[in-house]
Amino acid sequence: MTGSGGAVSSVDRDASQVGIDVLARGGNAADAAVATAAALGVTEPYSAGIGGGGFLVYYDARSRHVSTIDGRETAPESFTSTSFVDETTGAAYPFATAVNSGLSVGVPGTPALWDKALRDYGTWSLNEALKPAEKLAAQGFVVDQTFADQTTANATRFKTFPETARVFLRDGGAPAVGSVFTNPDMAKAYRTLRTQGVAALYAGSLGQAVVAEASAPHTDGTSVLPGQIRMDDLRAYRALTKDPIHSRYKGYDVYGMPVPSSGGIAVAEILNLMAAYEQRTGVSTGDVDQVQYLHRFSEASATAFADRNRYVGDVSNVPVQELTSTGFAGERSCLFDPTHALTRPIAPGVPDRSYVSTCPTALVSSQPSEGQSTTHLTATDRWGNVASYTLTIEQTGGSGITVPGYGFLLNNELTDFNFTPTQGSAPDPNLPGSGKRPRSSMSPTIILDDGKPFLAVGSPGGATIITSVSQTILGYLDRDLSLVDAVAAARLSSRNGAEGAEPTILDGPTGAGLRALGHNLVSAGTPNEIGAVTAIRSLADGQFEAAAETTRRGGGSAMVVDPR
Repeated sequence: MTGSGGAVSSVDRDASQVGIDVLARGGNAADAAVATAAALGVTEPYSAGIGGGGFLVYYDARSRHVSTIDGRETAPESFTSTSFVDETTGAAYPFATAVNSGLSVGVPGTPALWDKALRDYGTWSLNEALKPAEKLAAQGFVVDQTFADQTTANATRFKTFPETARVFLRDGGAPAVGSVFTNPDMAKAYRTLRTQGVAALYAGSLGQAVVAEASAPHTDGTSVLPGQIRMDDLRAYRALTKDPIHSRYKGYDVYGMPVPSSGGIAVAEILNLMAAYEQRTGVSTGDVDQVQYLHRFSEASATAFADRNRYVGDVSNVPVQELTSTGFAGERSCLFDPTHALTRPIAPGVPDRSYVSTCPTALVSSQPSEGQSTTHLTATDRWGNVASYTLTIEQTGGSGITVPGYGFLLNNELTDFNFTPTQGSAPDPNLPGSGKRPRSSMSPTIILDDGKPFLAVGSPGGATIITSVSQTILGYLDRDLSLVDAVAAARLSSRNGAEGAEPTILDGPTGAGLRALGHNLVSAGTPNEIGAVTAIRSLADGQFEAAAETTRRGGGSAMVVDPR
């Protein structure tokens, strides 16, 4: 959709409308982003909400500066590198055991991010920004097929927690498609936050309720691992302003999220590698056929993931400048063969600032697990401010634990840590630790053209976020696709192992061509789709083009204030 006055794109119509209403009433992109995110906490409660965290990349039109806010969840102070290891067996807890427990719950960062975004960039108060979400939770929304399917898929584990079953199940199952789903307890949570401020969570009664429920060792007679969050952990939490990851691609300035997200680094490396492949082959990405394009993309993303897994985490010595440099990409591109796929896993490179054309020797690293349920929104306003915001509670339904009386699910974000070392004899940057923030793949991105907003883009999807965002950017900039077609294009996610592919690729001639090059393609999995991208292009004369998915997650919702 194209028009003026500002734009919002999200995965949900009700949430996008909330953001558009904010813009129409004079709010800016930050105000709209927070209000839309809060609404998504109502309509997408299994993906985002008060109990989670996220990352915001923001372009301020007045200063012409891009900055970020890190609202990632943190581990409790008591956490150590072996917190996910069973002391009785010496082995890591099974992933399903850890997920469905208080042990997986990190200190929520979303309310702190909302508060900071409004204070730093916005014009509305938290009180104003949360009113639409409170109203939506109280009056309800119409259940669609995606919400019903997600509820059905999680019904068994939701029944483990009586409060979760009470709030989200209807007669033990999913609410009917077309019915109105209300959550008065969540409305109470929003009312508490907007009237008492975020101190209600980080130092007050709402926080006490979170700690009590996350720490409970038994629920409905089923033993679950108790959490370690205490009120001191909540009081210590801060949403952090950070400089963005900045890289260049074909004349554009690309800004992404820094550590503990790996998204900004990995997206930058993928784009750098694609440019390096062009230089090595003498053929541009726009001039190769679809098989060769996806071959290049798969090799670039697998290589970036090898480097990401080895070097990126919430540690002090991440070689950011090296990983995002064109020199490092040039050295890594020496592995590329247009006639054959590299054997997986690809070894990580050596980002030592001394780059030559010889290929590094092999070092195998295993792949961590990362949940795929997240949500993303983009917003821009009439003044040219731009927000790209990804938020999450980790996998669909988070930990499965609902805070009694407040109607929101707690995250299972701490399972984004590696439970045990994955890098052989090399240090693992993503082991758990006291106060540490788990590595993320969230990749909210803003692209500038000659210092002016050009494109804002992002996606949910766990580790597939990086590949979804990169593929959308490449489709729009290099493959001559319209913005909505770049968003809707069939996706492949190559993360240094088997390569997930959507059916159009997997079962068609493109998949056959990739397999002939040695690619190990597998199904993208249920529901056979990767990501759910939203994007906004800033045009001339105050016009915007907003785009969202056409079919994934039932289709997204892209709106402008004044349609053209």
